[in-house]
Amino acid sequence: MVAIKLREAMQHYKRRTGKKMTYRILAEISGVAEPTLHSIGSRTDYNATLSTIERLCLALDVGLQDMLELIPEPPKPKRGPRRTG
Repeated sequence: MVAIKLREAMQHYKRRTGKKMTYRILAEISGVAEPTLHSIGSRTDYNATLSTIERLCLALDVGLQDMLELIPEPPKPKRGPRRTG
């Protein structure tokens, strides 16, 4: 699974610039709707488009490596042999 680390990127922005970044301000700067930002920030499984990720990276002045995290999923259990009856 690829997780979007929006909150972490917003905190990094604040540490770097000294300015607090809110969803409302980020929506104005990036053009991404505020409800979408709330969803991205609260749901690790949110499936954003690449263009949305690009707009967020540009607005927050962060790279993809700061915005995305690859979380390996546990392997699926193998199915046993089928029984024929």
